[in-house]
Amino acid sequence: MLSTPVCDRLGMQYPIVQGGMAWIATAELAGAVSNAGGLGVVAAGNAPPEWVQREIRRTRELTSRPFGLNIMLMSPFAAGVVETALAERVPVVFTGAGNPGPLIPRFKAAGIKVVPVVASVSLAKRLERSGADALVAEGMESGGHIGEITTTVLIPQIVDAVNIPVIAAGGFADGRGLVAALAYGAQAIQMGTRFAASVECIAHPNYKQRIVQARDRSTVATGHSLGHPVRALENSFTRRFAELEKSGCCREEIECYGMGSMRRGLIEGDVENGSLMAGQVAGMIREVLPVSTIIDSIIAEAELVLKRLAAQAGSAVHA
Repeated sequence: MLSTPVCDRLGMQYPIVQGGMAWIATAELAGAVSNAGGLGVVAAGNAPPEWVQREIRRTRELTSRPFGLNIMLMSPFAAGVVETALAERVPVVFTGAGNPGPLIPRFKAAGIKVVPVVASVSLAKRLERSGADALVAEGMESGGHIGEITTTVLIPQIVDAVNIPVIAAGGFADGRGLVAALAYGAQAIQMGTRFAASVECIAHPNYKQRIVQARDRSTVATGHSLGHPVRALENSFTRRFAELEKSGCCREEIECYGMGSMRRGLIEGDVENGSLMAGQVAGMIREVLPVSTIIDSIIAEAELVLKRLAAQAGSAVHA
């Protein structure tokens, strides 16, 4: 069985973590991923603590295995969600969009593992010193909010800089990617877009179909002028957003245009006027599949790739 030390640390069977995607990383998806051997994650996004509490409890009804909660620290409800996570004793907390350093001692005192999402070496080193149990190193290929460094460059540098497990994110959807991440020194991969296009994900079928139809150049990044670039599938919304940025509109007007766009795209299925956050890996996804099929196929392919590489290495030695 393909397993790594971080699997034991976070309580998962396979080195596959589900990304925390606002609006669509709900109990249904998190429970399915954990039941299939990965680590499912509920995404708090901008939701209030009451909603987060319900999703945590629903996830526990769907799986007896560990799962995580992704907390977006810049959410207006972040403080309340933190208290909810502590009260509910969530097994693992993932953090993004902010500095979780001051919160880590409280989480650890409650027996909660803390895994911040980072996009730079300096932040990775700082959060290791703060007591993080592991890190998600996320490259700019990922969907949603992105950094400026590619996955293949970022992962090995963070692995070399810290002594805690690193989970690679941004551009992973199959067994080849998992093996590549392991070769870079990561101990697991995190996938968002691949799980968005799963049967159990509550996202609108229109959005899933756009992922399946995507090609290598189907995503674009907007929001650079706001200091928070976002990667999504190109559509009328992203083109208009880019036009507003180039026109020199004020920040308030641009942000107002984006309000409600994720719900329109991901939940209501308006694939032209909504935000369809997705990573560049969308171009590799061709089917909407059950979560268990996705995970099983990735592990099976990874094991075949490892065997092939071992055989090739053996042939080279004897040549």
